[in-house]
Amino acid sequence: LDVTLSPNPSLTFRTIGGILDFYLFLGPTPENVIQQYTEAIGRPHMPAYWSLGFQLSRWGYGSLDVLKKTVDRMHRYDIPYDVQHFDIDYMERRLDFTYDKVNFAGLPEYIQELKKKGMHNVVILDPFIAKDEEPGTYKPYELGQEMGVWVNNSDGVTPAVGEAWPPGKSVFPDYTNPRTVEWWTQLCLEFKDVLDYDGIWIDMNEPSNFLRGQYPGCADNEINNPPYIPSISDRSLAQKTLCPDSKTYLGEHYNTHSLFGWSQTEPTFNVVQQATGKRAFVLSRSTFVGSGKHGGHWLGDNFSQWKDLRRSVIGILEFNLFGIPYIGADICGFNYNTTYELCLRWMQLGSFYPFSRNHNAEGNSEQDPAVFGAEFARISRATLRIRYSLLPYLYTLFFESHVHGNTVVRSLMHEFTSDQETHGIDTAFLWGPAFMIAPVLEEATRSVDVYFPEAQWFDYYTVLPSAWKKNYATVSAPLSKIPLFIRGGYILPEQAPATTTTKSRLNPFGLIIALDEQGEASGSLFWDDGDSIDTIEKENYFLAKYTFSKVSSNM
Repeated sequence: LDVTLSPNPSLTFRTIGGILDFYLFLGPTPENVIQQYTEAIGRPHMPAYWSLGFQLSRWGYGSLDVLKKTVDRMHRYDIPYDVQHFDIDYMERRLDFTYDKVNFAGLPEYIQELKKKGMHNVVILDPFIAKDEEPGTYKPYELGQEMGVWVNNSDGVTPAVGEAWPPGKSVFPDYTNPRTVEWWTQLCLEFKDVLDYDGIWIDMNEPSNFLRGQYPGCADNEINNPPYIPSISDRSLAQKTLCPDSKTYLGEHYNTHSLFGWSQTEPTFNVVQQATGKRAFVLSRSTFVGSGKHGGHWLGDNFSQWKDLRRSVIGILEFNLFGIPYIGADICGFNYNTTYELCLRWMQLGSFYPFSRNHNAEGNSEQDPAVFGAEFARISRATLRIRYSLLPYLYTLFFESHVHGNTVVRSLMHEFTSDQETHGIDTAFLWGPAFMIAPVLEEATRSVDVYFPEAQWFDYYTVLPSAWKKNYATVSAPLSKIPLFIRGGYILPEQAPATTTTKSRLNPFGLIIALDEQGEASGSLFWDDGDSIDTIEKENYFLAKYTFSKVSSNM
């Protein structure tokens, strides 16, 4: 299936057959459309409060010592920082459900040390399992073999065998099979006793395979080579994945390919909840319609380039339309070496991604915000402190998303639909209805042209009302600053920031009251313990609605 959007506006569907069901969500406003869509597909999950803090990751720390040095310099510069991720280099030879007892000796103890500091951690798991380990040494494969949990070849009997990160050859769990869910649940629960994780990051779950199809290659038949193939990699449906005629519990891989990551997300969400007794954190690379109910997403393996910085704004706007508001891009870029200025501008923008994580690939130079020296650290710290002070507002937006299906990050068009000028703006965005972020997206640039729709806007830094209304203005943006604006008519809850949400949650609250032309404003605050399961469903929370007018205020 190939779907083309044109500016007419029109949609063209090219398909070789099948049934097309169309569901129309009539709005009338863009926000109404997303509320109706998520009512049909499942509302976004309510994230844990800690997962709204800043997160650090890299593939290629290589050892616990390097990781410790990184964490220490983050703390030395007092950069707000809640979550440390562990990519595949923590594993023994890239085998799921293991850790490297040589290079990462002492990892379980170090995780406890981070927890004592009020931090959380997320471990990566891949969806392919090494099949060539010494018999009796690798339970994930042997238990899976015994339980019959793999995606099979077209014969429906023999497991599909490919190649991925682990040594030797790998097989692929079929998460559409209830037995696979049992197998995965057992292994994740047992692994919690090895590494005390708070969340699980599920990667490579397209599913990714380093060959074109499994061994010995895909048969030449109509399902593997249909009469029309969209312009994808090598014009092959099996490229870097499994043959379409492989068999899953729900039918041929041809029909279930797009559901692989989706079918892994819910069981992972459930087992993280079971293992931790707290709200689940699941981050998935592959998503489908409805994935937002059980997980978040990052925008995949991007590059340390200015164009990728710009595109990330579009990506976070799009995933909010898809009902996956817990979304971000790898800050400073994953592939290639970053530069000082690109990484600094990316730290500023990334401080306002719903999911804010700096992540980097093996072999690239270090890019955590503490590695570039004192000035870079100071600017990153200042920007992240703005994020942390506004977390009560962001958390309240996630509550509204979970209960009503609203977007968390939205385009100006969502709030000012009748203003044609807003329809093409993809360089600035809003948190909810009231907070505008206008990042610098070009190299060697010290100002931004910002469009201000018809409303009273206040500069976040000076709290001065702007004279701009329904026009563009050039706003100063020195290297130390990302332009931020508050919309009149709204009340934003805030809280004094700290280096972790564990600490900031204990701090005093405040309200930012930005008045509209009538001298009025309103807003709300959702608050609970931040990580208990189903607090909303159990009505174990505090919800305040605020209104202000010059005549009377009600708080």
